[in-house]
Amino acid sequence: MSRVGVLVLGPAGVGKTTFCNALISHIQATGRRAHIVNLDPAAEPTEYEFSVDIRDLISLEDVMEEMEYGPNGGLVYCFEFLMNNLDWLDEEIGEYEDEYLIFDCPGQIELYTHIPVLPTIVKHLTNQLNFSLCATYLLEAPFVIDRPKFFSGVLSAMSAMILLETPHINILSKMDLITNEVSKRELKRYLNPDPLLMINEANEKTNPKFHELNKSIANLCDDFGMVQFLPLEAKNSDSVNTILSYIDDVTQWQESQEPKEPKDEVELEFDD
Repeated sequence: MSRVGVLVLGPAGVGKTTFCNALISHIQATGRRAHIVNLDPAAEPTEYEFSVDIRDLISLEDVMEEMEYGPNGGLVYCFEFLMNNLDWLDEEIGEYEDEYLIFDCPGQIELYTHIPVLPTIVKHLTNQLNFSLCATYLLEAPFVIDRPKFFSGVLSAMSAMILLETPHINILSKMDLITNEVSKRELKRYLNPDPLLMINEANEKTNPKFHELNKSIANLCDDFGMVQFLPLEAKNSDSVNTILSYIDDVTQWQESQEPKEPKDEVELEFDD
């Protein structure tokens, strides 16, 4: 049986931990077993405790104090230490064979855009631990409704998709913050946008000398065809359920479950 997990990625402050809590709450409410695996050496548990916590191996606070590193350098050191001790991760995760694991990742996107930390973890989980993974990449809805920022966010999501080489779902978080500012018709333009149609609006807010660059970026986004988003309102169960259904389809969660044994057939005895 394949093991199933979802990576929760995105810039700092985008609502990853909130999404993890909403996701595990919804999963458990449906009778399924799920756990949060914390891969952020600076994170504290909030609504739900971590079943696996990287801070049991190494914490950012200890590294910064003992090594006199800054936050970014300390974070890189923590993950290099994890890379050299993946047997610890294997042992911690080994207890969860049938559960659904949610990997809460740090918000420093350089960990999967500049250095091969998370790509290495993904390959280890899939190749060594037989995980069926789905990466979810969160972007703040209030951020991306600004045209130039939209393209910036899409490029960061594309970078993560290319480097991780795993099934990928884009999510617009904090949708409740913009529902009163943007019409439903306008929201659809961002959930399933056409970059080539949005380029003129982006050019209106940027220096003309960057217009050719903007056009190239829009063409790149259009060529990859991965700029669709799912809307997320963490407190809306229907919103969370929709995203979970996409994740289940990607990871083939239903197919990975052990088949149930058929009930014993009752043999009828007939008198001779």
